[in-house]
Amino acid sequence: MPINNQAGERDKTRVPRHIAIILDGNGRWAKKRGLPRTAGHAVGAETFRKIATYCRDIGVDYLTVYAFSTENWKRPEGEVSTIMKLLRKYLQEAIDTMERDHIRMKVLGELEGLSPELREMVSRTDEISQRYAGFQANICLNYGGRDEILHAARRYAKDYAAGKADDSLTEEGFGSYLYSAGIPDPDLLIRPGGEQRISNFLLWQCAYAEFYFTDVLWPDFGPKELDRAIEVFNSRDRRYGGVK
Repeated sequence: MPINNQAGERDKTRVPRHIAIILDGNGRWAKKRGLPRTAGHAVGAETFRKIATYCRDIGVDYLTVYAFSTENWKRPEGEVSTIMKLLRKYLQEAIDTMERDHIRMKVLGELEGLSPELREMVSRTDEISQRYAGFQANICLNYGGRDEILHAARRYAKDYAAGKADDSLTEEGFGSYLYSAGIPDPDLLIRPGGEQRISNFLLWQCAYAEFYFTDVLWPDFGPKELDRAIEVFNSRDRRYGGVK
């Protein structure tokens, strides 16, 4: 594999620093098996655990996943309730194991739209993450790319009106108002499930990300699929608008 050296060891210089994934296909995975959509979300949560651990092990610094968008509240109440229960379960497990597994975690999104219990768990993961360095998993929850940009613009306008910011705003300065402040932009955006769009995900941050689309549904997405995506990433010529 291109991400291994001749001795068969992992070549971390060829692994993207930051990978973003749209977790798509849970419902269709369940439907194909005659199961309720909620069963697909449960298996998808397990897939996230496996992929996060694999990313850490191969030398990825950041993994950002699209878990629940601002538009997902339109889904059936039972499905939304199940997703929230799975998130609570995962956050509690993370709180119990983050330090042991050396995984930091950050939730990106409009937290005010979440339950007090979830907000408290998010605060707890933030507090634990500040204790050490290492791999970081970012979960986009109640998140929308346009909403994030509007949120950042409002924060800047508020600081400007209060005299805390001037009119010499740069891209880097604007980035400090985003939910992802301090996190490098994704190098590789992966979307399983067969759709070829980014669905309002990391619109600002993915300006120069490489995109990889696959028909594999998220619950079936394993380390081999991730290796394949990284192999394609390494075959791309990233010029950032320039020439070589």
